[in-house]
Amino acid sequence: MAKTVELLLVESVDSLGIVGDVVKVRTGFARNYLLPRSLATTPSEELIKQLAAKRADAQRQIAEQRSQREQMVAKLEGVEITLERSCNDQGHLYGSVTQQDIATALVEAGFAVRARDVRLGQPIKRVDTYEVTVRPDVDLEASVKLWVVSDRPLAQDERRESEEPAPAATEGAPAGAEAPDAGEKAEPAGRKGAKKQPKG
Repeated sequence: MAKTVELLLVESVDSLGIVGDVVKVRTGFARNYLLPRSLATTPSEELIKQLAAKRADAQRQIAEQRSQREQMVAKLEGVEITLERSCNDQGHLYGSVTQQDIATALVEAGFAVRARDVRLGQPIKRVDTYEVTVRPDVDLEASVKLWVVSDRPLAQDERRESEEPAPAATEGAPAGAEAPDAGEKAEPAGRKGAKKQPKG
């Protein structure tokens, strides 16, 4: 039996082709998936002509989708999102942050991101900052900053704050010395020592 078979797609199939495409696929994939779901059939000139209008619609949809993704990637670059999670005093999460978690947060921020668009080079299992790649197409990607923060003050952060020396009094300070900036804010828990996640 031949290892591959040539079929005509009567519906668009992700990562394979659009309606009207004639594709070569493994026999098992054709027999177990494409044919039982009526996604493909034996190609013929007559069928290809019948599918021409449907194919043109699919091509228009793809062009629109591509344009939307290009615009989304341009807006996504540099976006920051924050996820609050439970963790122990050392900042280790009781669960990991998943692709779906990040995609959901981005959707809530107004971006049509699918879980499979989010590329994680390593599991996210601790409070920290991460650079996450979003790739909706093979040649389209953006980098998003993810803050994973604790849902409570961490003991190590409380200890760090108690060990920090109090600011020196400014009265009588030498000429040219600068007073501490009263408006300066401390970094939120989990934002020190940020790690950049490699693009996947």
